[in-house]
Amino acid sequence: MDSVVFAPGDWGRGFVAQDPAESTPGTWAVLDDNCRWERPKLPRGVLAGLSRYSRLPSGGGKGAVKVTASATAHSSVLGADEQLSTTLEEVLRCPEQQPRADERITGLNSLGTPFGAREQDYADDSVLEAGQYVGKGGHAQPYLWMVARLGTVVVAVSVTGGKGHTQEELQGLGSTALGQMLVRVRQRLKGK
Repeated sequence: MDSVVFAPGDWGRGFVAQDPAESTPGTWAVLDDNCRWERPKLPRGVLAGLSRYSRLPSGGGKGAVKVTASATAHSSVLGADEQLSTTLEEVLRCPEQQPRADERITGLNSLGTPFGAREQDYADDSVLEAGQYVGKGGHAQPYLWMVARLGTVVVAVSVTGGKGHTQEELQGLGSTALGQMLVRVRQRLKGK
C-alpha cells in the first residue's frame, strides 16, 4: 500500500502533510451507525489499508485544499466489490457524515459507474460522491470523494477545496491522483 498511496509530494508543488500525516497501521475507515467515520482494526478478508492526509496551504488569494489518498487490499474480488457497494449505499443512509469531531460533510450525492458504463474504462468499478465540507469556521467548501476498484484493490481520494478553487480544478486534481494510483496498482498486480 505504501508505494500506491499518494504522499504530499505526489499531489504537486506546495502540498504538505497534514497532522496526522497518515492512518494508524492495521486499521481502515468505516462509517458507524451514527454516520461518524472511525478507524477500527482491519476485519478478516482485508489484508491492508492505508490513508495519507495532505494539504495545499492557502495563498495567492485562494483558500487551502485538503486531500486524502487511501488504498485497501482485500483477499478477494468479492470483498473489494462489497466495499464499493457499501460506499454507494452509505450516502443514502448518511447524507450527512462526520469525519472528525469538528467537521461535517453535508448534501452528499453518489454515482456508481461500472466498467464500460458512461465511458468508464479505467477501473472494474467506480463511485463518485460530491457534497459540501463544513469545518471549524462553519464555511461550506466543495467536497469530492472518488473511489475505484481494480481486482482486489480499492483506491480512493477525497478533495476539499477552499475559496477560489473551482469545482473543475478540484475534480481534475482528484481524477489525476486516482488515475495515477490505479496505474501503480496495475504495475503491482502485474509483478505478482
